Amino acid sequence: MTAPLDGPLDGIVVLDLTQALAGPHATMILGDLGARVIKVERAAGDDSRAWGPPWVGEDEHRVSTYFLSANRNKESVVLDLKAEADLDVLWQLVDAADVLVENFRPGVLDRMGLTVEALHARNPRLVVCSISGFGHDGPEGGRPGYDQIAQGEAGLMSLTGPGPDEPTKVGVPIGDLLAGLHAVYGILAALHARHTTGRGDVVRTSLLSSLVGVHAYQGTRYTVAGQVPRAQGNHHPSIAPYGAFACSDGMLQIAAANDSLWRRTAAVAGVDADEPRFATNGSRVEHRDELIALLEAAFADRTRDDLLAALDEAGVPSGAIRTLDEVYTSPQVRSQGLLLDVEHPALGALQLPGPPVRFDSHARTDHAAPPSLGADGPSVLAWLASRSES
Repeated sequence: MTAPLDGPLDGIVVLDLTQALAGPHATMILGDLGARVIKVERAAGDDSRAWGPPWVGEDEHRVSTYFLSANRNKESVVLDLKAEADLDVLWQLVDAADVLVENFRPGVLDRMGLTVEALHARNPRLVVCSISGFGHDGPEGGRPGYDQIAQGEAGLMSLTGPGPDEPTKVGVPIGDLLAGLHAVYGILAALHARHTTGRGDVVRTSLLSSLVGVHAYQGTRYTVAGQVPRAQGNHHPSIAPYGAFACSDGMLQIAAANDSLWRRTAAVAGVDADEPRFATNGSRVEHRDELIALLEAAFADRTRDDLLAALDEAGVPSGAIRTLDEVYTSPQVRSQGLLLDVEHPALGALQLPGPPVRFDSHARTDHAAPPSLGADGPSVLAWLASRSES
């Protein structure tokens, strides 16, 4: 058996011109997969370095935990792209890169002379990925991209929350994170196509398109059925019982996605599964409020752990609603490699959320902490010099 590689993207060089979250999340995933990611920052650093509290470190070493969440497995170089000498360094990085990722507002790179045409004239094999807020063209293509604004504009907030009158954002910047994921699969497809074409393509995604793209059955409720879905709390719009239920010491979730699972749920609750209002999924959805009240009355004197054990024994999909301290101490979470121990040169030992994809072989085994601002400038310049001499 051969020794593991540094990841399936070992040998791929990514030039990271992004900041905040959508772009850095994308390039971090590429780094997790083994690519060499060179992050170009201005003198003040990525905006997210200052997005705290919470902070870690002191004085000049203080950095936000926000930045640490999206920048592992990268090198940091500081460049002033308005300075001719630094712009020349950037062009050398373009020559060396396989992928360039940027999330400037549409038109910013063009005004700097870094048009797609100029980039491909310099390096025809370069895959260029642009992440924007609302798309690079169209009547609103120039709008700045902020996650919560995009969640509202893309309809996600109208689907989320306790009811139609309380639109609610998702608890993480889901538009940024999805845009990063969509950027990665576009980049990987473009790298694969390059084997055939010999040329790099342009990949574009946005917060708007990423959020509209995950409407799933809520989207077809409108496009096909003509319904306008609205938020209805913690219960599924088309399946019942499927959602969160109160018990004596908190809440748990049940997903009874078919009539067989409903019968098992009813047996645990001690209620009549054949009662006409609840005999079929359609009737259960129609009488959802009555069904919730019935189950919660049955659960009122039982603890969460007791109910979860009984539901598990009956074969009913169910689960707790955990806080993050419970999640990160969960033996199952730890077993899946979802925590990484890394050593930061200034901050010392850090534990970071880990990558969600695992490989049986060819996995990256050594992960690096997010870089200090500009820490890798000398080594990257030396690497570029060695390339020019070879």
